[in-house]
Amino acid sequence: MLVLVAKAVVMGIVEGLTEFLPISSTGHLILTGAAIDYPEPQRITLEIFIQLGAILAVLWHYADDLRALAARAPHDADARNLVLKVLLAFVPAAVVGLLFHHAIEERLFRPEVVAATLVLGGFVILAVEYRARPMRTAALERLTWREAGLVGVAQVASLIPGVSRAGATIIGGLLVGLSRPVATQFSFYLALPTVGAASIYSLLKGLPVLSAGDVAPLTVGFLAAFASALLVIRGFLAWVQTRDLRVFGWYRIALGVLVYLVLAEHV
Repeated sequence: MLVLVAKAVVMGIVEGLTEFLPISSTGHLILTGAAIDYPEPQRITLEIFIQLGAILAVLWHYADDLRALAARAPHDADARNLVLKVLLAFVPAAVVGLLFHHAIEERLFRPEVVAATLVLGGFVILAVEYRARPMRTAALERLTWREAGLVGVAQVASLIPGVSRAGATIIGGLLVGLSRPVATQFSFYLALPTVGAASIYSLLKGLPVLSAGDVAPLTVGFLAAFASALLVIRGFLAWVQTRDLRVFGWYRIALGVLVYLVLAEHV
């Protein structure tokens, strides 16, 4: 049991460190789970709980802003429209995920797929960051319906493991003209319905198979994900105020190549 708890802590930290950075939490969890030999049946349930821990960190960080937004929404069109734009951006990935989740999970949740998408995503980040582009939206509540919808379409790509939900939405935001801070904040807001709904849906399906022995690893994994995600959220928001995302592009490429080399040694 102690070994499983320790592994759950590792998985929770990995989830918290990667969920909101453009480096793919799903890809890292697949690779980490394989590296530490986390039992497959329990891993699926653990991932649900650690994702909920990461989402709680977003709620914690933005608690005051979200309360203010909820209070303004009934009588303030800008606040109300921002909520609706987040929901609009949520819809494309939700629909595609419901229709194709099982097929994607069965066919694409493999280390070689993660390696390929890590490298490809790294080159996409570098290409976007090295290319000059217009910046039309510098305030979150000035986000247009078109921009929100296009970011939502971009999020569909994140259903492929290794692509990164944060990466797809932030890069999508940059391409449609959002400033880097606005694209990042909108990505965090969009994570609330996207990751939250997916986790709750999976949790409801998995509840019947939970046992008393799952309590300790799930609890420590949840707490580890919450704590590490909170640190990352605050650090990343500060980062994008003055820096670009190229370091994450190079990291993705290096990790993808490393995974390919490891896989090649075992062929």
